[in-house]
Amino acid sequence: MAEARNPFEQAQAQFDHGAEQLGLLDEVRTMLRWPLREFRFQIPVRMDDGHTQVYFGFRVQHNDARGPAKGGIRFHPNETLDTVRALAMWMTWKCAVADIPLGGGKGGVIINPASLSVSEKERLCRGWVDQIWKNIGPRMDVPAPDVGTTPQMMAWMMDEYTKLVGQYTPGVFTGKPVDMGGSLGRTEATGFGVIYTVREAMKHLGLDPRQCVASIQGFGNVAQYAAIGFVDTLGGKVACVSCYDLADKKPYTYSHPDGIDPHFLQSITDQYGTIDKVKAKAAGYVMEEEMAWIDKDVDVLIPSALEGMVNKDTAPRIGPRVKLIAEGANGPTTLEGDEIVKQRGIFLIPDFLCNAGGVTTSYFESVQNDMNYYWSRDEVLQRLDQKMTKAFHDVLDMSLAHKVYMRDAAYLVAIDKVVKAMRLRGWV
Repeated sequence: MAEARNPFEQAQAQFDHGAEQLGLLDEVRTMLRWPLREFRFQIPVRMDDGHTQVYFGFRVQHNDARGPAKGGIRFHPNETLDTVRALAMWMTWKCAVADIPLGGGKGGVIINPASLSVSEKERLCRGWVDQIWKNIGPRMDVPAPDVGTTPQMMAWMMDEYTKLVGQYTPGVFTGKPVDMGGSLGRTEATGFGVIYTVREAMKHLGLDPRQCVASIQGFGNVAQYAAIGFVDTLGGKVACVSCYDLADKKPYTYSHPDGIDPHFLQSITDQYGTIDKVKAKAAGYVMEEEMAWIDKDVDVLIPSALEGMVNKDTAPRIGPRVKLIAEGANGPTTLEGDEIVKQRGIFLIPDFLCNAGGVTTSYFESVQNDMNYYWSRDEVLQRLDQKMTKAFHDVLDMSLAHKVYMRDAAYLVAIDKVVKAMRLRGWV
């Protein structure tokens, strides 16, 4: 189980460590330790049975020195303002380390989306936009899908924004369906981006991916395409994946003696990343407890679910064979977990580098919306590979030059870029 640690305090502590290494002035640290703007609002929704239910929504804009705020919208029953603050801060560093001209933002609603009908979800999405539309926009803040939200939801939100401003504005949301101005390659971008960094890390470590086995936590969009990429592109084997079962309200780890078939599992997984238990068991899959993925005898761990899952209680369970951790999720490793990973000498690809493929391709989507000209899937993924490969080597070079942990190196690269932009704009 994860520690009861406030995710925003974790994000601040990680920033403080990088700020100390860079010797930032106190006023600069203060500005970057806290979001520039925060919004918390009520969203009244007319339910199918006629009564009105009030939900609570958030939008946090951490920093926009380098460009419009950028970040997803989570629909999750355990969403909190501090979780959104942490994710917004991590988005600032993610955009900077990927060297795209955007800042960090994040949004959310406290709701289990599986509890809503399709029409109720649409009304909730439109209600979220109704409360925040004056504070988002293509040149201000560009939301996108995240846990519990989908391209269809982004289409509803974009349509609501377009009605309110009185002009067709596809660039206000990214992660839209392709037919509504979305980018080809966006669906697989985050997971494939994880694999591009894993590939480069394996080259650095001298590992042959065809001889390597991975264990993946999660089976949402990121984990699905990370699994597909690890098997199809790198030629490796995936021992297991895990997912949260919405019906049982708890996670399971799914393993297979011959390694999982990511395409088969994807075919029996719903839009929220829940695997069909009956069909999985019939195909020979074994269901294990929540954290069984971390115990596996594998070379690579790819935590791609929620934050805080590699911590002081779970990190000691990491198998002796593990040489590489690729953080597909945001903030999956706590400060205490980091110390255990460091002591073990495991090479880590930090979250805001490893999973930057999604926001990078969202940036590509915004560019295509502005041009009203759209690239092919191969062109998008080629550009993504180039961006992710360069970002990885920028951080690796910093790590080797200063002899620091990869997470520290990523913070040094990202914070330095943001502070430079703040200084050039005269903020500090």
